[in-house]
Amino acid sequence: MGGWGLVVPRLDITRAPGERMLRWPHPALAAHVASYVAHDLPDAGANSWQITPLSVLTWVIDLDAPVRGAGIPDSPVLGLRDRPLRVEQAGASRGIIVTLTPLGSYALFGIPLRELTNSVVAASELLTAGPLTERLAEAADWPERFRLLDDYLAAKLARGPVLAAPVRHAWDRLAAGPVRVDALAGEIGWSRQHLNARFREQIGLNPRTAGRIARLNRVLRLLDRASSLSWAEVAHLGGYSDQAHLAREFRALTGCSPTEVGKPAGLFVHPIGGRLRT
Repeated sequence: MGGWGLVVPRLDITRAPGERMLRWPHPALAAHVASYVAHDLPDAGANSWQITPLSVLTWVIDLDAPVRGAGIPDSPVLGLRDRPLRVEQAGASRGIIVTLTPLGSYALFGIPLRELTNSVVAASELLTAGPLTERLAEAADWPERFRLLDDYLAAKLARGPVLAAPVRHAWDRLAAGPVRVDALAGEIGWSRQHLNARFREQIGLNPRTAGRIARLNRVLRLLDRASSLSWAEVAHLGGYSDQAHLAREFRALTGCSPTEVGKPAGLFVHPIGGRLRT
């Protein structure tokens, strides 16, 4: 699946009623936008979510907002995180979740992403999206809404700032697979300290933490594709030194152990949860 957004649900979301639809953005936006997920969910009572650190930033466009817990506004933007986030919500909900790469978030919001690290802020604090939300609400169906999002984001991203080339190179290398930070600094021609400072300013996390999260997200995608693997095999293929190393990192980043999460079987689990119709 495209994008790295994964969550750890605290309830059996696969049986929750409602409509969910996953779509990829226009190919021209692929470097900036990871996915769109539309959802139209009836009131199923109170839900509690433990969201893992993601390698994408998440913008929830509420067309009909549920009642969320303290600190979570309507149409929230979730920055990159180095710790899990508990989200409580209840009531019906309808909208679209947009997952953005750091490249796309930096261009769209126009601010250093360190200002969003471990934060949840209202999208209205970052951009004027009221007219877009109105047009999405009035659109005839989800495909039309996806086209509107493509057009809106293409126009906004074309005018936005760009990551420094060495920072983008470092991000791409970390996303591709494990790499030592000192080796990465050497490739770029910066000192390790300078790389840490510039990367943290523009991306929001330091390179080592970004690499840890990328590795965890790759493991979760691996489990989604091959649920029959043992945890020892997962640890080896995921680049961990052993199963104990995987377990420590899993708990540190998700708040629970691999066995508590369970192995996803054919599921792409997204911040709204549940099976997605592609």
